[in-house]
Amino acid sequence: MSDALKHECGIALVRLLKPLEFYKEKYGTAFYGINKMYLMMEKQHNRGQDGAGFASIKLNVEPGERYISRVRSNAAQPIQDIFSKINNRINDELTQNPEYKDDVSAQKTHIPYLGELMLGHVRYGTFGGNSVEHVHPFLRQNNWMHRNLIIAGNFNMTNTTELFDDLIKLGMHPKEKADTITVMEKIGHFLDDAVRKLYKKAKAKGLSKIESSQFIVENINLAKILRKSAIHWDGGYAMAGLLGHGDSFVFRDPAGIRPAFYYKDDEVVVVASERPAIQTVFNVPFEEIKELDPGHALLLRKDGYMSISKILEPLEKKSCSFERIYFSRGSDAEIYQERKNLGKLLMPKVLKAIKHDTENTVFSFIPNTAETSFYGMLEAAQDELNKQKNDAILEEKEGLTNERLQEILSHKIRTEKIAIKDVKLRTFITEDSSRDDLVAHVYDVTYGVVRKEDNLVIIDDSIVRGTTLKKSILKMLDRLNPKKIVVVSSAPQIRYPDCYGIDMARLEALVAFQGALALHKDRGTESIIDVIYKKCKAQEGVPDTEQINHVKELYAPFTDEEVSDKIAEIISEKSIKAEVKVIFQSVDDLHKACPDNLGDWYFTGNYPTPGGNRVVNKAYINFVEGNPERAY
Repeated sequence: MSDALKHECGIALVRLLKPLEFYKEKYGTAFYGINKMYLMMEKQHNRGQDGAGFASIKLNVEPGERYISRVRSNAAQPIQDIFSKINNRINDELTQNPEYKDDVSAQKTHIPYLGELMLGHVRYGTFGGNSVEHVHPFLRQNNWMHRNLIIAGNFNMTNTTELFDDLIKLGMHPKEKADTITVMEKIGHFLDDAVRKLYKKAKAKGLSKIESSQFIVENINLAKILRKSAIHWDGGYAMAGLLGHGDSFVFRDPAGIRPAFYYKDDEVVVVASERPAIQTVFNVPFEEIKELDPGHALLLRKDGYMSISKILEPLEKKSCSFERIYFSRGSDAEIYQERKNLGKLLMPKVLKAIKHDTENTVFSFIPNTAETSFYGMLEAAQDELNKQKNDAILEEKEGLTNERLQEILSHKIRTEKIAIKDVKLRTFITEDSSRDDLVAHVYDVTYGVVRKEDNLVIIDDSIVRGTTLKKSILKMLDRLNPKKIVVVSSAPQIRYPDCYGIDMARLEALVAFQGALALHKDRGTESIIDVIYKKCKAQEGVPDTEQINHVKELYAPFTDEEVSDKIAEIISEKSIKAEVKVIFQSVDDLHKACPDNLGDWYFTGNYPTPGGNRVVNKAYINFVEGNPERAY
């Protein structure tokens, strides 16, 4: 993705189902679970760049012994940083107490982080600060073991303000107005309530206080707590939680917006945001890894019993299509094929743009994440070339000479590695004119492979803001002196803000939005800007379920191609000598390529939850009023 776009967070949960001695005997170390958690988090590193955290719970410890450990980091390499701290602490304990080396019981008692239940999180913050205090997992502490709550997730709520106000009405005083805090405190409130009620029941049965504690462990109903907590949540989420005594859960939103996968055998239960992380780390077949159904929670009791329970009524499934286009690891078997299909489906438009002149066209990709779509585009290009060869042979078959046949057969699709990102270069100067010059040199270009009569086709996974294309990539490609530059996006035009976890909150930052505004200006229809504004303002205070996305009206008069052509104008500075054409994936073809991930609100404005319409209308109001704040 040529534009800087923040990713989604990732979660990893590991529950060991055997005593730690089992893993010591079978795998040679009681730290088997910690090692797997490190790998699980690293395999999801693509989802987190500004923070990582790890928490563990030891089961069945004696009173007075520490049973919860947590470490978080916002260092440059946060995953390595937290596991370096864990490793150093473990090594210090073993060095100071060599008798622990072969004594798993002593290790569990005295060495932090060594537990049976572990939760990891990689963060790419889209809201809030980047201090370590904003890094998951979050911890809600209490002297009652059952009331300790650890939360981590991949989510954004559209109605955080409403949820915050609900907490105030309950008499709470939350320390900040962030969705993670409000979610944790909401669950915590109903957890506290459940524990109190069970304690009263235990007393009524004549149980002692110590016996009551075990009674609570055996009877606490996590599904019921989640149902009460989540009834008003509006957003996309896959969140995991641990209770101090050892119960845990992973809960997915009713529209299945955020991903969650799980695997279970007789040794371990594993949950992750990405299937390949589980598949690779635990070396298990693709088909044995299950997707957690929307609106459902995976519940794990302290005794290791696992169940899947419906928490909220599932909505129409609208799993995030950006997961398939960009965020998830391309090593997933399904995602790999889907990304290739995205490239293949674009080829008819590309052929039209180059007038089927494959002989004088060079194909390439920027950045590396677009490589798989590039392969799909190449396969389609090869099919076109084979057709051209066949047609040429049939056309000349009577007078076809061997020399001419060899000439036809020698025609190949031309592919080159055109751009190489200089990972050492950092645009550290913020003053605009100086920074623009630095940005223009972020990529190195390969000279000598493009001729003046050539078309240069470059596929990108998506075009969001168009800034890097305008400031850097197009200038760089133009130095190769091609006749025409065709920029191809494997995603459709991003027209609307996201409010479920991706950092696309402001309408005016989206180049498709800028394109639509420019078209209205060209045609003298700018009055529609105020018309839409008044409609959006009229909906302020209206219940989310009654809100309509009026921003769709801005795009309604124009075809996709008209907007694409205007985007090409916007990103082409006067210094660009080559003709520039921009091609976007169609929404229909996106759905063909990714049939199980139909969440397309960034492209269509069809939000999967009621809060989405409120957010897009508020984002438009903010644009007109010049308000830089987020709409949620």
